[in-house]
Amino acid sequence: MGYRVGIDVGGTFTDFALYDDVAGRLSIGKVLTTPQDPSIAVLQGLDELTQKIGIAAGDLTDAIHATTIATNTVITRSGPKTALLTTEGFRDVLIIARQKRWELYDNSIDKPVPVVPRQYIWEVPERMLHDGTIRRKLNETAVRSAARAMIKAGIKAVAICFLHSYANPAHERRAAEIVRKTSPELLVTISSEVSPIYREYERASTTTLNAYLMPAVSAYVGRIEAGLASRDFKRKLFIMQSNGGVAIPEIVARFPIRIIESGPAAGVLTAARYAESAGTSNIMSFDMGGTTAKLCLIENGRPALTGSFEVDMVRLKKNSGLPINIPAIDLVEIGAGGGSIARVDLGAIAVGPDSAGSDPGPICYGRGGTEPTVTDADLLLGYLNADYFLGGRMRLDAAAARRGIERQVAEPLKMDTIAAAWGMHEVVTAQMAQAARVVSVGKGKDPRHFAFIPFGGAGPVHGARLARMLGCPRIVFPHGAGVESAIGLLMAEPAFDLARTRITALGRDTLVEINEAFKDLEAQGRAQLSACGIGADGRIRRSADMRFAGQGYEINVSLPDGPYRAGDVDRLSRAFFDAYAATYGDRAFDRKDAVEIVHFRITASSPVPAFKLEGAAADGSDGAHALKGSRRVYFPETNGFTDCPVYDRYRLRAGDSFPGPAVVEERESTVVILPDSRARVDRDGNIVVDLAG
Repeated sequence: MGYRVGIDVGGTFTDFALYDDVAGRLSIGKVLTTPQDPSIAVLQGLDELTQKIGIAAGDLTDAIHATTIATNTVITRSGPKTALLTTEGFRDVLIIARQKRWELYDNSIDKPVPVVPRQYIWEVPERMLHDGTIRRKLNETAVRSAARAMIKAGIKAVAICFLHSYANPAHERRAAEIVRKTSPELLVTISSEVSPIYREYERASTTTLNAYLMPAVSAYVGRIEAGLASRDFKRKLFIMQSNGGVAIPEIVARFPIRIIESGPAAGVLTAARYAESAGTSNIMSFDMGGTTAKLCLIENGRPALTGSFEVDMVRLKKNSGLPINIPAIDLVEIGAGGGSIARVDLGAIAVGPDSAGSDPGPICYGRGGTEPTVTDADLLLGYLNADYFLGGRMRLDAAAARRGIERQVAEPLKMDTIAAAWGMHEVVTAQMAQAARVVSVGKGKDPRHFAFIPFGGAGPVHGARLARMLGCPRIVFPHGAGVESAIGLLMAEPAFDLARTRITALGRDTLVEINEAFKDLEAQGRAQLSACGIGADGRIRRSADMRFAGQGYEINVSLPDGPYRAGDVDRLSRAFFDAYAATYGDRAFDRKDAVEIVHFRITASSPVPAFKLEGAAADGSDGAHALKGSRRVYFPETNGFTDCPVYDRYRLRAGDSFPGPAVVEERESTVVILPDSRARVDRDGNIVVDLAG
C-alpha cells in the first residue's frame, strides 16, 4: 500500500496519474513533451506532481511508464546501423517481402522499406530443416568473419535469423555466442527468442526491428531509471507492452519490439472499465492526443488481441507497413491529433498526418508555431477556452490562430475563416471515422451496437461528433479523460505472451508432444513473472493457433488448462470448431475433419492491482450550480455560433442532467456536448450522453 504513478508520454504532452492506495485519491498532471529527450519531461512532470501533493519519489511503491520511443524510432528511421545475419541463399527475404500489394492495381507502389538495407545483410553457410534436423552444420568461421566486418561497417546491433530456427534454435544460439565473443560491442538478438514462429519474412522483419530498437530503447529506459534512482526511488520501474501487460526494464531492453505499441495499449485498458457507465460491455475506445488518434473495439469487456500487426503503414493499407509477429492489442492508430497540421492540397483542405507536436506546437501556443493545426481551429470555433487551457497554466493566442488559418487555408480557398476552421475540424473527424470503421465494420462489427469512450487531450472535443457520425448510441466521457492513458497504467498487470511454432496434428497419439510444448512455454512464462517479483499468484492462460489440415492460415483458440489426457481430444477439437464458427459463420463440420495446432501460445500474468476512485458528490439536479458562464460556440446544427452554457467539471454532482449544446471544462481536456443530446453525471463522476437521431 502506498503511492503508484502512471506516466504516459505522447507526441505533444506527457501525462501523469498518481494514486493513493490508502485514501483512494487520484492526482493528475500534464506537461509538454520534450521531443529531443522525452525522459526530461517525464522527470520534470514527476517532480511537479510529487511536490504538489507533498510526497517524494522515494514514497512511490510503483512507477509504470508508457512510451512512444519505439514507434517514433521506426517511423523516423532514427535508429543506428543494424545488420542481419541469415542463412546462405536467403539474403533477400526482407527485400522480396510478400507478393501481396497494398494497392492491387497500382504497379508503381513501393514495398515497405526494411530498417536493414541490403548491404548490411550477411549470409553464413548453415541449414536447418522444418522439423528441426540439421542438414548443414553452422560454419563458425563465416560467423566470425561477418562479426568483424560488421564492426568495420559501423554496425551497432545485429539480428540473427536462420531458416527454420523456430524448430531448432541451436545454430542461432551458437552464432550469437560467437558474435558476442568476436565483437562484444554489438547488441545481438536472435529470432528464436524474439519471434519463434514460422513464416520467414515476418519473423525476419520482427527480429531486425527488435535489433534496430535495442540501442535507443535501452538508452532511454536507462535515463529514466537513473533519474528515478537519483530521486531515491527504490522499487522497480515497469514499462507498458503492446499486449497491455507491463514488464521490467531488463526484459524490455532485450525485447524492445514488445513496447512498440506501448502508449496506445494503456488507454484501451482503462476504457474497458466503463462498461457499467456505458450500460454495455461492448465499447469503442477513442484516444485522441496532440499527434495521433487510436481506436479499438472492446467486446465482452476485453480488448481483442492480434498475433501480428504492421507499423509505419501507408493510409491504413494492409501490407503497406513492416510486419511484426508479437501479440498486441488490436487497434488502429492514425496521424490525427490536436497538433495535426492543415494545408490546402489540390483545392481542398487536408489535415495531417504531420503534427506540430510540442515544439513549436500549434500557432495558438505562442511557442513559434506558424502552421495552422486542429487545436487552432477548435479554439476559433469556441470549443476551447483561451484562458483555461491546462487549467489556466497556458494561455492560448486566438488572434494568432485566426491569422494563421486565414492566411494559409481560408484565403487560398477564397472562403470565410470560420468556415475554414470548421472544415479543418470536420476533415480530421472524418479521417478518424474512417479509422473507426477499419476496426469495426472492417471486422464485421456494427458500431451502432457499441458505446463510445473518448479520452486524451483532444478526444472529448471531437468525441461526440465522431460518435454521431458512426451511429454509436451512447458516449461516456470519463472523469480525468485528458490523462486517461496514464490512469490505465495504474490498472496494468505484468503479462507476457509467449509462442512457438510446432505443427502438430490433434489426436491421442500426439498428446505427449502437446503437453511438452505447453510445459516448456509455461516454464518460460513463470521465469519472466519471477523476474518481476511475482511468485505463486501468477497465472497461465493457454491458447493455440489452429486450423483444418491443409489450410494456409489459422485462428487463435482459447484452451483449458492441462495436462491433457485421452478424453480431452474431443474437448480441444470442439473448442476449435466453436471458434471457427464464431469467426467465419456456422457450417456443417465433419467431426472427423483433421485438425492441427500450428502455434502454441501462453499468457503469463499476475492479478490486476486494486483501483477504485472516489465517486462524485450526490444530490445533483440541473447542473446550474456548476455553471461558469457562457460563450459563443459553433455548431452546424444551430446554423453557426450560438450562446452555449459552460460547466465546471469539478463542481458537477452525481445526478446532474442538462441538455446540449454545452461545454464542460476540466484542466486537462474539454467536453463538447452536441445539440439534440442530453448529458447526465453518474455516481463515478463520468458524463454520460445519449445521442438522439
